[in-house]
Amino acid sequence: MMMKPLHEEPHVLVLAPGEADHRFWRDLWHYRDLLVFLAWRDIAVRYRQTIAGVAWALLQPAMTMILFTIIFGRLAHMDGGGMPYPLLVLAGLIPWQLFSAALTGSGDSLVANAGLISKVYFPRIIIPMAAVSVAIVNALVSLALLAVLMPVYGVWPTWRLVALPLLLVLTALIALGAGLVVAAMGVRYRDIRFVLPFVVQCGFFAAPVGYSTVVVPEHWRMVFALNPMVGVMEGFRWSILGHAVHELPQMLAMSATTMVVLLVVGRWAFRAVERDAADWL
Repeated sequence: MMMKPLHEEPHVLVLAPGEADHRFWRDLWHYRDLLVFLAWRDIAVRYRQTIAGVAWALLQPAMTMILFTIIFGRLAHMDGGGMPYPLLVLAGLIPWQLFSAALTGSGDSLVANAGLISKVYFPRIIIPMAAVSVAIVNALVSLALLAVLMPVYGVWPTWRLVALPLLLVLTALIALGAGLVVAAMGVRYRDIRFVLPFVVQCGFFAAPVGYSTVVVPEHWRMVFALNPMVGVMEGFRWSILGHAVHELPQMLAMSATTMVVLLVVGRWAFRAVERDAADWL
């Protein structure tokens, strides 16, 4: 009978010029536990010593939805495109908050973890990936609020919900690609961390959060969809509420194409500064 060794062979790490490029995916898999730890740490820090705790992930979209419903739905009589206006807002708000939180967190992640980067080797891309993971967890909590409100307005789940996980992944990957670019720039230009929240805030009003793309003239919709979040947000509404513009397939294709471009450019930019990140930080 063969006996199993008491201890597995230790993982041997060899640091050499160009070696990190060849072992990128292998190192990423080997340090997967670190990804989970960093994500859990960020979640714990965010809600530690707060009154509402994780309930903040519900309170923020709920309060935003109420304000939009009162100001734009009741006072401005914004057209809901045949959808209950509170649900229209919430179905657009959840992917936007996922994107904005993931972009802001990943874009500032290297500077925020400068002490860790300078002490030990690990794939640096794990840090922005952990920030995106935290945003995904918050989005999943926010979806619980949507699940509670749907029966209130007589909206019931359909087979379209199978597309929701794919849309969540698409949103997270778009944010990760953009976040890698911002993180790479932030290593050398520290004012990026001050500019980014303002840009995200401007993007909030440029995205169809409080209105459906139906209100946009048809000949302008594909131009409007150059913002990759437009296709994603309309996809959320189609998956949850069953309403969509005719151009939704083309919009989603544009969002997916933008995702691929951002990930390729983001990884290249991130790798370009990763080697000297500890010196710059």
